[in-house]
Amino acid sequence: MKTTILKNEFWYGGAVYEGYRQPVGADDIVDWDFRENPTHNQIMPLFLSSKGRYIWSNAGFHISFQKGEILAEGPESIVLENGFNDLRGAYLAAMKAHFPFHEIKLSDRFFKASVYNSWIELTYYQTQENILKYAKGILENGFPSGVLMIDDGWSPYYGRWQFRGDNFKDAKAMIKELHEMGFSVMLWICPFVTPDTLEFRKARDKHFLIETPEGKPRILEWWNGYSAALDLTNPDALKWLKDQLDVLMDMGVDGFKLDTGDPCYYHAGDKLFRDASTDELSRLWAEFGEQFVFNELRVCFRAGGYSLMQRLCDKQTKWDESGIAGLIPDTLIQGLTGHPFGSPDMIGGGEYTCFLNGNENACTPEMFVRYAQIAALMPVMQFSASPWRVLPEADFQKVKDALALREKCLPEILKAVECAKVTGEPIVRSMEFVFPGQGMERVMDQFMVGEDLLVAPVWKQGEVARSVRLPEGQWRCVGLGETEGDVLNGGRDVILGENEGLVVLKRV
Repeated sequence: MKTTILKNEFWYGGAVYEGYRQPVGADDIVDWDFRENPTHNQIMPLFLSSKGRYIWSNAGFHISFQKGEILAEGPESIVLENGFNDLRGAYLAAMKAHFPFHEIKLSDRFFKASVYNSWIELTYYQTQENILKYAKGILENGFPSGVLMIDDGWSPYYGRWQFRGDNFKDAKAMIKELHEMGFSVMLWICPFVTPDTLEFRKARDKHFLIETPEGKPRILEWWNGYSAALDLTNPDALKWLKDQLDVLMDMGVDGFKLDTGDPCYYHAGDKLFRDASTDELSRLWAEFGEQFVFNELRVCFRAGGYSLMQRLCDKQTKWDESGIAGLIPDTLIQGLTGHPFGSPDMIGGGEYTCFLNGNENACTPEMFVRYAQIAALMPVMQFSASPWRVLPEADFQKVKDALALREKCLPEILKAVECAKVTGEPIVRSMEFVFPGQGMERVMDQFMVGEDLLVAPVWKQGEVARSVRLPEGQWRCVGLGETEGDVLNGGRDVILGENEGLVVLKRV
């Protein structure tokens, strides 16, 4: 497929992790090989144009933007469709034709309450005592109850999905206590099985595992070592996993964080119940997760429109695009590729080493506060590192202010969530999506929540104010500071955010 970029045309899509390099215009040179998802985040075989065109294929493809020319090649046919006026028109047409939204069964608690993940505080040392201590600390420090995810380390090993008896003496009582405290409870799982275990031998003998072409269980290398992998194309293997999860749900567990599933951990050409690419295995893991009203995924292929809470992949505690600078553009591409129900990673970043004393890349109080302010008006706001532990009092209060502002704007967030369920449109929307023809194509560091709420966080190190691009019309300041209620005329750039760090404006 070959085409020429039109005058003032810009393109968005493909890999969520590449949001910081988008949109692509006629002066840009970008080459992406998406024949297999090379990232640890969501990817769609879709590119959208600000001039109402889109490119689509059922499989991943290689695409090259070379100063005005686009060349796309892949294993399946690639279509170019046009005539849809603008970015929103292209998105809606592509969605209708290629990824109509499923029934969205996600719990609204993701959006109405904060999410807390035990990873940064406990890492692999999850225990009943420490989980309860973490939950009580949330409430004692003035944070609301919400969704609590118990991360990796709660089970004895992978494939044996039950609480380990040494660290959880009475898991059912723990879950009951967490429920009484107001938390919904989720558990971390993966589609892997630890070798040399009873579960491994059972799964091997029933051919529930991915096998080498020679018929031996494939042992995969991933970040936690070496594991066998469930054959996600085998319905009986999925039932074997689901039966274990049903026992946990009977104990009171509300849902699951479905981690891994990255195509890079699989081997093309391995023996499966039915033929499937490595990307298809990733998609099947996402499909499995849809059955839970409480779910979280980080990586998938062609799962736009699925009933999934999709997190950005672990961000570094850095100010560049691998960290805080990537949060807004990546979230905008999530929405434009059919993944509206997103979380911009754990606040402060998901790497636990960055919260250890003596680490030169440790998360600073300034960075933590900026992460929290960016996440505050996103669909899902997720904490892991405890703000009361890592922040001095003044910065801790700024995080609580961000929570208070989210609560104030929650009706607008929930309105956009309900719209996404019905129409498939993003919750967090690019400026160009809402205001075509106003020169907003490259504005990727501020966003709209639905149609009426403009959000522009400060995200650069050392800055306390920022330039905000105001669309035409009138805008009223929404916030907790001195500017609240001020009305500004649009169609211009203004400097806002002094001493607040989070600019929120509502269309009058």
